[in-house]
Formats: sequence, C-alpha cells, structure tokens
Amino acid sequence: MGKRLIDLGKERLPLLLLGGVSLASLALIVFFGLAANRLLPDEQTVESTTPLSETSKAFQLALQPAEVRRDMLLQLIDAGTDNDAYLARYLLANDLLNQGQAADALTVFENRHDQPHALAPYMLLKQGQAELLAGQSPTSWNQLLANYDTHGATAEARYELGKQDPAQWEALLEKHPSHPRAVEIALQQLKTGTSKDKLLLVATHGLYRDEYEASLDRLTKEYGNELTPEQWETVGFGYWENLRYEKASEAYAKAPASPTTLYRTARGAQIAKKKVVAISAYQKLANTYPNAPETGLGLIKLVDSLPSKAGLAPLDQVIKAFPDRAGEALLKKANILEKLNSATSATNARTSILNQYSDSEAAAELRLSRAHKAAKTNDLSTARQLAEELIQANPQSELAAEASFWAGKWSQKLGQDSQSAYVRTLTNYPESYFAWRSAVMLGWDVGDFGSVRYLAPEVSLPQQRTPLPAGSETLQLLYRLGQNADAWSLWQTEFKNIQDPTVAEQFTDGVMRVGVGDNLDGIFMLTSLAWRNDAAEQAEYQQLKTTPNYWQTVYPFPFSDLIQAWSQQRQLNPLLVTALMRQESRFEPKIRSSANAIGLMQLIPSTADWVLGQIGESKNDLDAKLETPSENIKLGTWYLDYTHREYNDNSMFAVASYNAGPGAVADWIARGYDDPDVFAKNIPFAETKGYVEAVFGGYWNYLRLYNPTISRQMAQYSIQ
Repeated sequence: MGKRLIDLGKERLPLLLLGGVSLASLALIVFFGLAANRLLPDEQTVESTTPLSETSKAFQLALQPAEVRRDMLLQLIDAGTDNDAYLARYLLANDLLNQGQAADALTVFENRHDQPHALAPYMLLKQGQAELLAGQSPTSWNQLLANYDTHGATAEARYELGKQDPAQWEALLEKHPSHPRAVEIALQQLKTGTSKDKLLLVATHGLYRDEYEASLDRLTKEYGNELTPEQWETVGFGYWENLRYEKASEAYAKAPASPTTLYRTARGAQIAKKKVVAISAYQKLANTYPNAPETGLGLIKLVDSLPSKAGLAPLDQVIKAFPDRAGEALLKKANILEKLNSATSATNARTSILNQYSDSEAAAELRLSRAHKAAKTNDLSTARQLAEELIQANPQSELAAEASFWAGKWSQKLGQDSQSAYVRTLTNYPESYFAWRSAVMLGWDVGDFGSVRYLAPEVSLPQQRTPLPAGSETLQLLYRLGQNADAWSLWQTEFKNIQDPTVAEQFTDGVMRVGVGDNLDGIFMLTSLAWRNDAAEQAEYQQLKTTPNYWQTVYPFPFSDLIQAWSQQRQLNPLLVTALMRQESRFEPKIRSSANAIGLMQLIPSTADWVLGQIGESKNDLDAKLETPSENIKLGTWYLDYTHREYNDNSMFAVASYNAGPGAVADWIARGYDDPDVFAKNIPFAETKGYVEAVFGGYWNYLRLYNPTISRQMAQYSIQ
C-alpha cells in the first residue's frame, strides 16, 4: 500500500468492520495498449519478434478448462500464426505438465520454434520441469541460466537446482531477493539459525507469508539496536500493512522523519489508545511539516484525543490552513460546540459549511441528514430539495447515490416525476446499492427484498483478459494466458515501489493478488485507489475503472461451482450467496474474525454446531470443517436458508439476521414499518445497516457485470 493512502485518513480495517465499498461508474471497455505499460527497473527483458495481439486466439482459450481447449490448441499449433502457435504450444505444454503427462509435454516443447519470444525463458523453465518430472536431467535449465541469467524465470530453476547445489540458492538470494522462492529459502534457513540479512529480506519482501509478523518481531527483538532508520521504516510499513498499529507506531518513531512516518507514529499510537504518545506525535507533525497534507488530517485526528474545548484550536488551524479539509473541521467543530452548549455557534459553523464549502463531504453529510429529518416529519418537498442540492453541489460525494435515490422516492410520494431520479442513479452511480433499488423501482427483473431469493440469474463469465497497466511483456503474456501463479511470482521481481506505488503499479498488484487467491488484499488494493487525492492520480484511477480488469477483480467469482451447487440445493439465489460470501470473508477460506467466526461464510462455531445438529451430521473437527470450502458453504447456505424461512423469504430480514442475529431483527420488525427502504435506512445497528447495503450492493454488481440481460440494460445508461 502506498504512502499516499493516508492522505484521506483511511486506515485499513479488519474485514469484520468493512462496510460497502463505494465504487464509481462502469463505462465502455477501453484497451490499454502495451505502449502504455511501464517496464520496471532492473528487469531483463526479452525481445519478441511478434507483437502482442489483442485478438490472439490463444488469449481467447486461456480461461477455458484444459480438457475443453486441448483440441483447439492443437489446431492453433498446426494452423495458427507464429505467435498464436507459440502461445498455444505454451498453454498446451503447461496443461500436460499440470496433469502429470511429462512425456507428452516434452513432445510439445521439443517441436517448438526457437524464435525470440517474451515467453522464451518460461518455455525453457517449463521444459526443464517436464524433464525433471520425466526422470531426466533438466538440461533446458542450463540453457535458461546461460541465456537469461537475471530474468525472474530463473528463480524457480535455481530453487530446484539449489536442493543439490547450495550455490544456486545463494545466486537466487542475490539476484532475485524479492522472488517468493527467495523468501521461502530465507524462512527455511531462519529455522536453523539467525541472520539479520535474511530477516530483513523477509521484512522487505515477505508481506504475504503467514510467518511475516513473527519474522518482524524476531528482527526487532534480535537486531533492533542495529537497524538503520530506513530499515525501521520498512518494519513500520510491514506492521502497518498487517494492521498491527501499535507496533507500527513504535517502528515509525525510529524511522526518518517525514509527514508519513510522523502521521503513522501518531495514528498508530492513537488506535492503540496510547493517548500521550499520539498527542506528542501529532504535535511534532504539525510543528515539523505545517503545510503537509498529512498535517491537516493529523490535526483533525488529534482532536479525538483532546478534551472538547482543547480540540477547537487545532480545528481552527485546519480551517485556516487546509481549505480542502475545512468543511470536515467545521462539522467537527460544530459538534463540539453543541456539546459545550454553544448552540448558536454550532449553528453558525454548520451554516458556514453550506455557504463556504458547499461541495465538501461535510456539506453533503449535513444536507442528507437534514433531508431525512425533514422526511420523518413528512416535509417531503424540503427533503427532496435538500437531496437535489447535494447532488448539484457535490455529485461525486459518497452520499450522492443515496441522495439521488431518495429524491426519486420522495418525488414518487409527492406524485411527481420520480423516474428521472432513478435513471440518474443508474447512470451516475451504477455500482451502488441505490442503483439496485432504483432498478427495482423502475420495474427491472432484478428481484426485490421479497423475491430475490428464488431468482437464478444467468451468468456469463469473461472469455479473455485485457492487458494490465504495468509490468513487462512477459508478465502481460503470463497473465493473459491465465498463468496466475507464474505471473504473480514474476511480478514480485518487477514491483520495486512497494511502499509508494504508482496508480498503475497498485492496480496491477491488486489484480495479481486476486489471481492467486489473495482476495482480501487484492480487492483492497483496487478499491483503496479511490483515496488518492492528487488530481492526476485520481484521473488515472477513474480511467482504470472503465476497464473490465477493475470490476472483475473487485467482484471475483471463486468457488463458483460449490456456490452454484449448494445454492441450487437450498433454493437460494447464487449471486446473493456470492455477494454475502464476498462481504463476509472476501472468499478467504481460513479467515477468522475477532468473534472467531470462521471461513468463507463466517460461521461462529456455536452456530455451526447447531446447524450440524439440525442436519444430523458429525460435530467432530468443527474448526477444520469450517475451514473447508465445501463444508463451510454447505453449512452457511443452510443457515441462510433458515434465516429466510424465519422471515417468510424476505431477504433483507434474512441477511440482516445473518449478521445481527434473529432476536435483534425480530425486535426491529416489531416496531413496525411501512416501507422496506425506510426500514433499511433505520436499522439501529450501524454495522448491520452497512452490511445489508454491502451484500445487496454486491449482489447488484454481480448481476450487472455478469448477467447478459442486465448488462445490456445497463449499457443504455453508461456515461459516454
């Protein structure tokens, strides 16, 4: 994650605390040509005699199952262009190798053309793997090391050769310290000895490893007195990325002073409830870098650690020096003044927000809050007017989609035109939960709360991948050919700017992570690009959001066969199950929440125990069952079916109950309601309210992205 991510005050939170992700519009697919791709430093490139083709038939087969594409690959090898034949040969040989058919794979490799090609190092790597599997000496690796000594493809060969020749492991550590195999070697060697260099290698390049935090702890304990300030910054970054904010604060305090390190020193301490340390670090940040963007944010955060009256001075400083945060500071000041019984001053502060900072998020928050208050008193004209003012003043606000939808609802109740507001919501905020609610109001066949359960939407998954905005030609080929593990490993050697990535690098890193099943981090890498506040970076992000790569990464489809099978058996909408699973776990099979909910559908063991009793199955090895995708989905879909049955198949109540428990939902229903949208808006638990919107917003996104009928309908509303 880059340093820029702190500019808007966003910390990465455990999944349990994440609500819906605010995403922007889906526009027409655009093609990012390879000329725009960034070749990263220190990379040994391989010239290809044939330029990459967007329409390569091999790319069109890359996402097909191996058994389905075999004959078509053979046809391409026999009759395709040189490039198509080369790519088809590579795919077919890989398929055979993965199936353990080494002899057949070697036949494919031996008949290859030896023209220069970006995949040539990997062709030799795979040929050597086939030779090894066939019981032969991997002679192809000699050619690989001789011709492509510094290429990332050599890391896998050196790893295997190093099992017999330790010099190869040393060469791997020296030439490719960021490759996953180098990290693996370092961790193996650390089991039997200690080494500052090996621990630093893991600290710098092993963020994805389960042993990562323990390695950081060991590094700081055994070699803390020897670490340079720059190395402490690396340690701080590692702890921060792993949500260990107190440890990050302590490490950043020893790093070179910068707006980032001082902010994170303060914020980490504040999250850890070390108030004195936090206040001191925030003050140091303000004194050392009075004009840095991090200082404006830091002063606002500082207020949370001060007595009410003492918080007014830093807020006034923000209002004066940081106009982009003035609205936020004024709103916070108004709330403090109200606590201090200065009602008139609080009112004046809020008026200043609307008059002087009308396009701020604080102004949007004020307008929407007042609109809903007016609606509660049945002053629908005022409510609608405030919603329209919000959209006009700040159409990019996180609250604009909600305002647009409610403007339609209130117009409808007033007997006025409501369709234009619903259409506007679909057009301008197509990824939002409120776009789904607008589609419902417009009569689309997308399911409402009372009918969505039994829908079984057709799903059409992507047929091929489009290029990434960063990475070498070899990386692009591996990715587009569906070779996720090899692409991710190569990316580790190319991605040098980990702590401060460009937009293109962060985007590519997120796609790579999701490709190897690291969905939690991968999705976060893409959605957190929204936090960039540099105008050029924000424009680049918005451009990337028009690509299919963005949406297919943010809404991936792992475990689709299991989801489909159990959803059909439970008579549940498979896209609703997929969306709920995405919100619960980001499809991480072994993830655990702070409440010890386990696995894909985040079942608490006591609930799983009860479900197993209901279906008459063994309760042995419960944790292991919950970490097994097939078992977790079986139990989770049973429980989701149960919550639906408890509430007469009302999916809003069922989903809310899945999060908050049936007792809480029953109590909310008993209070009465006359409009499901009003009920959803007024769910008393903030977490459950956000959860309901996130799950149904996710359902809507899976529907609009992958259902052909809804995709065609949505195409009519795309902003040109």
